[in-house]
Amino acid sequence: MIKKEELTLVQEWDKTFPRSEKVDHCKVTFANRYGITIAADMYVPKNAEGKMPAIAVCGPFGAVKEQCSGLYAQTMAERGYVTIAFDPSFTGESGGNVRYMASPDINTEDFMAAVDFLSLCEMVDPERVGIIGICGWGGMALNTAALDTRVKVTAVMTMYDMTRVNAKGYFDSEDSEEARYEKKKAVCAQRLDDLRAGEYKLGGGVVDPLPEDAPYFVKDYYDYYKTPRGYHARSLNSNSGWNVIGCESFINQPILKYSSEIRSAVIVVHGDKAHSFYFGKDAYADMIRNSKYTENKELLVIPGASHTDLYDGGRTNAIPFDRLDKFFKDNLK
Repeated sequence: MIKKEELTLVQEWDKTFPRSEKVDHCKVTFANRYGITIAADMYVPKNAEGKMPAIAVCGPFGAVKEQCSGLYAQTMAERGYVTIAFDPSFTGESGGNVRYMASPDINTEDFMAAVDFLSLCEMVDPERVGIIGICGWGGMALNTAALDTRVKVTAVMTMYDMTRVNAKGYFDSEDSEEARYEKKKAVCAQRLDDLRAGEYKLGGGVVDPLPEDAPYFVKDYYDYYKTPRGYHARSLNSNSGWNVIGCESFINQPILKYSSEIRSAVIVVHGDKAHSFYFGKDAYADMIRNSKYTENKELLVIPGASHTDLYDGGRTNAIPFDRLDKFFKDNLK
């Protein structure tokens, strides 16, 4: 019998977005196959009847469900879906007794456990389940879609491939054997420092105060995570970040190797002003290259949108919820 950890969950509304009167909200928990208990916010359309389509949402990488994944979940629930926004293992309100660690395997399992939960929910039609991954969880969502045949639709929003950025650096600027060796050497040394200290060193979240000469993408992150727009007390990126060794295993574990074998529907959405745009473009190109399953794949480019504009809409309501709704409805028949 799978046992769940006992979690202490905040019951009052503490999101970075206003509560909708069109949906009912509650906290739920479920266990992944590693026995880690995942905490989620569940959103259900008011007066829901019959078996409904469902969506699990997660991201960005280093955020919590009270930030933009909850906004996506609540908004899609307003449009007729049962939705959950969940905290990944080791973060937010979810379990895991070593905090602020990440794993390409465990975090993919988090998505699959969310699909388990929705598939067994009495309100949900298990043949109409989809997922939405934001930022680094966009890459996780693609990996989940390649592995989990129950997922019928995947939306990949302003994505990062966390294996690529850890192995090659931003914009592939550290793509050499020498650079990877030095990175691995430093992380291995940090492991011993952590054991001597008896605690894991945190890598720091988004830089604060913001340097005047900060790159554009750092300013973009600061504008979301460090201001009232998106700050949350449990968010890693809003505060002290992941452990320095937290993403070690991403360096040599590419997660998108079999994306061209995804048979279910996938939409990749990215702003053309996002520093991360190359992740989305390349992931889409790789997904359709030499694939037999291209008819239900789409790349949607949002003109003028930055990376974080697709977190919460930015100042121009950049999230294409109408297009997402249509894509899900068309492919969850």
